[in-house]
Amino acid sequence: MRWLMYGAGAVGGVVAGRLAMAGHDVAVVARGAHLAAIRRDGLTLRQPSGDTVVKLDAVEHPGDTHKDVVVLGMKSMDTAAALVALEGFDGPVVCLQNGVANERAALRHFAQVYGVHVILPGSHLEPGVVTAHCAPVPGILDLGRFPSGSDATAQALARDLESAGFVSQPRPDIMRWKYRKLLMNLGNAVEALCGRVDGVDEAAEPVRAEGEAVLRHAGIDVASAAEDRERRGDIMRWPGGVGRAGGSSWQSLARGTGTVEADYLNGEIVLLGRLHGVPTPANETARRLVQRAARSGARPGSMTPAEFLHAVSLSTNDGR
Repeated sequence: MRWLMYGAGAVGGVVAGRLAMAGHDVAVVARGAHLAAIRRDGLTLRQPSGDTVVKLDAVEHPGDTHKDVVVLGMKSMDTAAALVALEGFDGPVVCLQNGVANERAALRHFAQVYGVHVILPGSHLEPGVVTAHCAPVPGILDLGRFPSGSDATAQALARDLESAGFVSQPRPDIMRWKYRKLLMNLGNAVEALCGRVDGVDEAAEPVRAEGEAVLRHAGIDVASAAEDRERRGDIMRWPGGVGRAGGSSWQSLARGTGTVEADYLNGEIVLLGRLHGVPTPANETARRLVQRAARSGARPGSMTPAEFLHAVSLSTNDGR
């Protein structure tokens, strides 16, 4: 089975590199300086055990290579364009992405769509290099068919991921787990805005509290925090206690990409809140401010946690 990783950043790049190292046939779709570096030098996979340079096919367009399974590894704001570029493909499409909107979008185009609950602390801050921070297991990648169920394809995908060193199992209720991850990702925008400083966790609390309230009001089934803790157990280990500099939105600001995926994280809660009549000023503030920061080229840590909470209070008083 030939895997095409469409998007070879912090998550997609690590998965592609590990699959290739395990002997699987893998190609990646990348762009710009990252594509050029992979073509020239190979993909450098940085892990606690050391660096490995992985040679694999790298293309600019998915039509430029054969594929049996396509994995969407880009951020959610780039999914729509990717789905158009994949027109004509008739195999399974796997959403290796945060957020809960990608699977529904993919199902408009493709009959076999699978969601992945991504627990993979990774980084991508320079062209041609991706980093997996945990060892010996780099990540947990449970998956299931969308909207629900499992099948032989899900089992085969999980086996391949397991062979590459990940922990993976098919789950018929994959979206319950992806909604739990959505709640955890709501703080990404706050971390990007404020940096990893004292008080950032407290600043993110109203964002996550709104998310819990909105999903509960909307009647959406969400895996509990206790279930999530049990699934993670002691699998994810950070050797030497060294963590990454910041999460995915932090990395977007650090690289100066000009975009972040907050519309599909905090914006998902804002959308559901408006549909169900639940105010979401904290998530709307986080979404608006981090989008503004990305467009203006602001670096991570452009405001303090106190300034963010003040902006939330102003939005609350405005009735947003």
